[in-house]
Amino acid sequence: MADRQQLSRDFLAAAGWGAARRQPLAGDASDRRYERLTLDGRSAVLMDAPPGKGDDPADFLRIGRHLRGLGLSAPDCLAEDLPNGFLLLEDLGDGVFARVVLADPALEMPLYTLATDALAHLQAHPAPPGLPNLTAKDWAEAAAFALDWYRFAITGDRVATGDFVLALTEALTDHADGPRVLILRDFHAENLMWLPERAGLARVGLLDFQLGQMGQPVYDLVSLLQDARREVGVPTAHACMAAFAARTGAEDAATRRAATVFGAQRALRILGIFARLCLVGGKPGYLSMMPRVWGQLQQNLAAPELSRLRRICDNLLPPPGPEALLRIGEKCGRFR
Repeated sequence: MADRQQLSRDFLAAAGWGAARRQPLAGDASDRRYERLTLDGRSAVLMDAPPGKGDDPADFLRIGRHLRGLGLSAPDCLAEDLPNGFLLLEDLGDGVFARVVLADPALEMPLYTLATDALAHLQAHPAPPGLPNLTAKDWAEAAAFALDWYRFAITGDRVATGDFVLALTEALTDHADGPRVLILRDFHAENLMWLPERAGLARVGLLDFQLGQMGQPVYDLVSLLQDARREVGVPTAHACMAAFAARTGAEDAATRRAATVFGAQRALRILGIFARLCLVGGKPGYLSMMPRVWGQLQQNLAAPELSRLRRICDNLLPPPGPEALLRIGEKCGRFR
């Protein structure tokens, strides 16, 4: 296998950035790696997405062009090597929403409102053709990660997922299976950038959209407001939910029901993903987020429309208490 460090050096040299200073940036839950490059007062970001790992840089470029065509701020591509999985991208800076709001909590409401407006603007336009489009059952089966990995990580046993998938499929079909729009899937405060020097909706920078696909309108809104990584203030969440319904022309009550069902779906899947990242990926850092995700799950499951799913989850899923998290941590990296 070719040495990726050498491949990256060759790519940067060909792009005129061979002499740049390279500094690793915080990664994410995928196999992608990022580095900030600085050269002669300029900066750029190197994306290293190894081929065959599920994240195709060509998809990133296509969705990025679509977003920029709508007047939104996705990073421009300065150079590319698609066969080897390298992109040289515009550097949008350090104004990550989560960091900006941590420094000044008063900015949470205006930043999240602006992000909600950007989301409504995105959904008001046709999506690029040929994107994946999951059924309600597909979404439910994706949430079964909670049984396959989260429960397994704690109890060590496997259980049948049929009743779980059926209950969630029915809830999604009845309350959240609306018209499809382009969704970015990881639309949250760690992937949104504050760009105050730009105007209008372009002040929201969009970082992560490799998995752009067709989905339900509330999905990205739930990603924003039910964030695994930070608590979103209740007034902010309520205001953004109401604003989204108004801007998309949807009924407020229906939007909230759909958000509740997809909130449960996302929380269940995230619990499974975080457990798998620990057991298979050797990444224990996600365990500390599990109690927050569990709290979001319980809040969603309290809705009457999810009563059947709640009974199944109560029976099959142990809470992520200290002992449970210790059990998961003890298995970290053992299933590679």
